[in-house]
Amino acid sequence: MAPYENTLREVRAALEAARAGVDPYFDAPPEALGYRPADGGWTTAQVLEHITLTSHFLMIVIRKSTAKAIQRAARSGAPESGESDLALLADIGRHGAFRWIRPEHMEPGEEPDLPAVRERFHQQLDECRGFLDAMPNGEGALIQVRMSVNNSGKLDVYQWIYFLAQHALRHVTQMEGNREEGGAESRR
Repeated sequence: MAPYENTLREVRAALEAARAGVDPYFDAPPEALGYRPADGGWTTAQVLEHITLTSHFLMIVIRKSTAKAIQRAARSGAPESGESDLALLADIGRHGAFRWIRPEHMEPGEEPDLPAVRERFHQQLDECRGFLDAMPNGEGALIQVRMSVNNSGKLDVYQWIYFLAQHALRHVTQMEGNREEGGAESRR
């Protein structure tokens, strides 16, 4: 088995799960997209924008780290064996699993441009798949960057990409809650 084969498979699956989980919400009716939950939280449209805003900042690190990892592998070779610890990031995909206050620059506006948000979401996932294609032999394990969220510590590039996918999946639960609550509100 090639080094990081399981890691690559799991990260790709997480990216696909993120697309499959998030994408249908872009097609929700306007009243569902704009429903504000009783707790005053974000509308589904705002959650969708937040996902891409957060991914934008994750992508900055992922891009730089991918380039460094590929350069390092060209100089010293890729790892001969190993896998990334993706279980370390399991809580990232579970809404409410830990407390974290996001920075203000990751907060959505009141009325996001959803076609643009959807396009950005797809581009981000496609770019991540491209990074995985560019690091098929464990190169992504050669660079580690600290992640403060949930005290994750130093993560390799594969883990950063997995984090991005898990973050999107985390918010699927939130959007589902909005859908269920909004549906219940409309039946009262």
